[in-house]
Amino acid sequence: MEVKKIIRGLLFSTLLLSFSSLYAQKESEVCYNPNLIKDTTKKSIKSVAVGKIGDAQFTINYHSPGVRKRVIWGGLVPFEEVWVTGAHNATTLEFNKDILVNGQKVPAGKYALFTIPGENQWVFIINKHWEQHLASEYNSKDDIVRVQVKPEKTNHLERLQYFIEPSAKSKGSLSVAWEKVKATVPITVQ
Repeated sequence: MEVKKIIRGLLFSTLLLSFSSLYAQKESEVCYNPNLIKDTTKKSIKSVAVGKIGDAQFTINYHSPGVRKRVIWGGLVPFEEVWVTGAHNATTLEFNKDILVNGQKVPAGKYALFTIPGENQWVFIINKHWEQHLASEYNSKDDIVRVQVKPEKTNHLERLQYFIEPSAKSKGSLSVAWEKVKATVPITVQ
């Protein structure tokens, strides 16, 4: 009788491990194969972009809205108005070394990142008041840097995304892309 219990227990354990292994395999396919994932959430997803330019570490925290068949530029996001460049709270930009943005020095620290999208030109804004909701508390007196950039066309991105991209020893760029538009600002680490 005792041997039967042990054999049943072993069979049950083997079966359980087989199912667990199969589940883990399917789970990893979903995690690493974006073609198997269908984004059905209507919420703006809390997201982060992390990267290095030179020896400086950059972190961008933001909420990533989806296109969801909406008109984005000149619609959901009006032209020529300050935008939180994400959703909900202000997008934050944090780095641990002093940088130059368009020749203007920005000390290491944590900041809010705003933009003013336009049809032919965008303005990137680094603002010292990083803890705020949307752009409702935005004040241009707190701007550290304003940089004008030309937006470019890109492949469709359903969700807003930030990129931190090194290009040379101490140079790189910070980009935001959404729908079919990408805007990039050059960064130099001091």
